[in-house]
Amino acid sequence: MIKNLVIVESPAKAKTIEGYLGKDFVVKSSFGHVRDLPKDNNAIDVAHGFKPTYVISSDKKEVVAQLRKLAKEAETVWLASDDDREGEAISWHLTEALNLNDKQTRRIVFREITKNAILNAISTPRGIDMDLVNAQQARRILDRLVGFELSPVLWKKIKTGLSAGRVQSVAVRLVVEREREIERHKAEASFRITAKFDVQGRTLEAELPTKYKTEDQAQAFLQRCIGADYTIENLEQKPLKRTPAPPFTTSTLQQEASRKLYFSVAQTMTIAQRLYEAGKISYMRTDSLNLSEEAIQGASREIQASFGERFVKTRRFKTKNASAQEAHEAIRPTDFSQMVASSDRNEQRLYELIWKRAIASQMADAEIEKTTVTIGISTQPEQKLIATGEVIKFEGFLKVYIESKDEEDGEGEDQDVKGMLPPLTIGQQIALRQMLATQRYSRPAARYTEASLVKKLEEMGIGRPSTYAPTISTIQKRGYVEKDNREGKERPFQVLTLQNDAITSQTKTELTGAEKAKLFPTDTAMVVNDFLVEHFPNVIDYSFTARVEAEFDEIAQGQKGWETMLDQFYEAFHERIASSESINRADVSGARELGQDPTTGKTILAKLGRFGPYVQLGEENEETGEKPLYASLRKGQFIESLTLEDALDLFKLPRIVGMYEDKEMKAAIGRFGPYISHNSKFYSLPKILDPMTVTAEEAVALIETKRKADAEKLIKDFPENADVQVLNGRYGPYIVVGKKNVKIPKDKEPAELTLQECLDLAEATPEKKGRGGFKKKAEPAAKKPAAKAKAKPAAKKAPAKKKPAGK
Repeated sequence: MIKNLVIVESPAKAKTIEGYLGKDFVVKSSFGHVRDLPKDNNAIDVAHGFKPTYVISSDKKEVVAQLRKLAKEAETVWLASDDDREGEAISWHLTEALNLNDKQTRRIVFREITKNAILNAISTPRGIDMDLVNAQQARRILDRLVGFELSPVLWKKIKTGLSAGRVQSVAVRLVVEREREIERHKAEASFRITAKFDVQGRTLEAELPTKYKTEDQAQAFLQRCIGADYTIENLEQKPLKRTPAPPFTTSTLQQEASRKLYFSVAQTMTIAQRLYEAGKISYMRTDSLNLSEEAIQGASREIQASFGERFVKTRRFKTKNASAQEAHEAIRPTDFSQMVASSDRNEQRLYELIWKRAIASQMADAEIEKTTVTIGISTQPEQKLIATGEVIKFEGFLKVYIESKDEEDGEGEDQDVKGMLPPLTIGQQIALRQMLATQRYSRPAARYTEASLVKKLEEMGIGRPSTYAPTISTIQKRGYVEKDNREGKERPFQVLTLQNDAITSQTKTELTGAEKAKLFPTDTAMVVNDFLVEHFPNVIDYSFTARVEAEFDEIAQGQKGWETMLDQFYEAFHERIASSESINRADVSGARELGQDPTTGKTILAKLGRFGPYVQLGEENEETGEKPLYASLRKGQFIESLTLEDALDLFKLPRIVGMYEDKEMKAAIGRFGPYISHNSKFYSLPKILDPMTVTAEEAVALIETKRKADAEKLIKDFPENADVQVLNGRYGPYIVVGKKNVKIPKDKEPAELTLQECLDLAEATPEKKGRGGFKKKAEPAAKKPAAKAKAKPAAKKAPAKKKPAGK
């Protein structure tokens, strides 16, 4: 007989909690949700108040059976899933799936996995909060209704396999609109005047607040400075205080871990989850800035011990977000005296970031003295040069932590302070070393990073702490958004230099437009977004999506019925779905006629195909058997902005690069990017090589490098059956039989396997289920030109469908 059964979500959490509870407690994991809506159309009974049908997930049947057996034996079952809507729903589903009764069941919650927190939770159990469960159910049902009814519309009108979602489609819209904003931006040049002065062996740097639009204006200003005297006209010293940032919420942790540690949003959440489950930090899904009194005291003690009494300043932050639950806490260490939380490098780095941010939030302001220097120019008294410098009088929180900023934010409150100025007095004359007029161009809005997109979603009230990471991952997995680096282009700019009373002009070059780990929309995203904006404006409307989130909050607080909320949304939405039948597919394909090929006079079209965007030259002629030519668009090209010249360039591929071993080497672009084909094999081109310019020498080197890597990878092959090989992979040796990868049992030596053994092992390995579950629908081949070009639509003859080597 078990006295107490505690059910948590993860094995790691179970292990930590088991250490705090005595022998009377058995702690088991449910491995997350145990029930969900079935994948068919019968999951929600719309006619009867949106009644959901839940089924035990196939991979959880064994877990549920074990928990049910243990629950029957236990006197008391403690449901200890996370303290949020998702966690509340998990506890409710467990109650239903395990047939638990109220008498034997206790719901306990905690925001950190420490002995005190667990024992406090056990001493203050409660029932399941059905308002929180209903808020989670409403979100799940609404998202299922949108996805299940809207996705088939996209399949019919655009292409099979697409998906739409209430939050994901809004996130995609933000990325698409930012891309178009960047596309529309026209860089405007202006000249910035800077000066360097020699003062007692040190350099004083100053700037003119005015910018000049033309080179002539900048030249005229420098001309007027020839022979001028420069005098310190004013010194203004002003004390400043800088205040620390509040402790982390989910969103700010994701942003700062991205800026400082270069973690993706998903990576940050995975690492934070591990730290939480090991009892090192408080719960990592929160939008509260609140710290408990115990945490504030713990931080204060640590600050006093490490830095002294003067550095302590307790603060209680209030969350601006009205929906934030102040009973919850910000993300913080569970023990401020612990500086090392893990032997894993990334876990330790994230822990240090959380520790520093939480500690800094309870530290004194930094005291800074800012000096502004006004420098007069004798030849033009109306113009003044300005220099600024800062001196830290008292470090305060800056001793521990400085917050980073996104590039679109420019300089922020918590950035590094400026340098010190040399000693200066009013009336002092200073000697000009050099004055520059540098041409600078206006910059477009920055593309989103994962973290800055999360920040934008949060600012707009779209999504909640638990939804940011899955949303960002989903839009990338579905092929709407790509996280990518882009090389910049060189751009010339002018620099005018005034030195020793002479002006010289020089043309320099700068790299512009280089991007690192930024989010780019795909052509599919452009077409789908435009379709949704036009035909389903309420689903993709920013204020609507934010309002829905607010309604979920009202349900969670018991202020609104979830069935009423769903009913209000569904009626208008379903009418739109029904009326979408009349939409003409040709109108939403995003296809464009670019013009005529000057050589053949045939029409060139840009279209969105099964494997992405492509251009088509000519039409199929059934009488003559003539086929059109196809070519894939290059990375960074969009159907909506592609020119005829761009398309004609694409038809130059595939191009013959040269001969090797008496066989042609061809450069082309395919479904998986640019590649070289040689002797029926494909070799992916690295980013540094362009299919338009790659040389025969570079292609040969690529082929030889790949052959060498393949030879090192091969453990054994069978001349009598070329489809079977024993290879050395990233995770150790394995067998390949055709397209199937097969594990090698531990008792078998890879190099000694026979052909028959390989075939037997392959036979015993089940086929992998396809992802997405979408079957290709039969459609007349003539209507699917992109499919005919297979994985690599390209001019002339497309190679057989095969993934390029090296991918």
